Amino acid sequence: MMTTAGTYSVCLVIALSWNMLFFTTTAFSQEKPPSQAAPGQGLTLVKAVMCEKIENYAPVNPAIVFSTSLEDITCFTLFDPVPEEAVVYHNWYFKDKLSTRIKLSLQPPRWATFSSIHLREADKGPWRVEIVDEKGFIFNVLRFSITD
Repeated sequence: MMTTAGTYSVCLVIALSWNMLFFTTTAFSQEKPPSQAAPGQGLTLVKAVMCEKIENYAPVNPAIVFSTSLEDITCFTLFDPVPEEAVVYHNWYFKDKLSTRIKLSLQPPRWATFSSIHLREADKGPWRVEIVDEKGFIFNVLRFSITD
């Protein structure tokens, strides 16, 4: 599950998925406009956000700057519609180097999923998560920073 090089490594990665048929929130994205659809698939990303944690199927404290004191941070994504079973990846980059690639399965008709990393002092700096499909289509890129 980890694709790290050299001395850098992410201590803990949690990838969880759940089906949220009745999840109702407005679309929110940190970089691209909402409703990014993969060509020819009908799979549409309606929400992508970095947050401190997930509670009651919803992201808590969305932000673009996080403190190492948090221990973990989470990338949350919501796809609607999901016309058929599909796979997406959360590719976590630290200082433009891929640190972790997390495979997440999606199920029809609507699906939310998230991945998390455990923070360390050495993780301070610029990060991004690319949300991509199996063919490499980038649904969204979430940029954020880790600070003291």
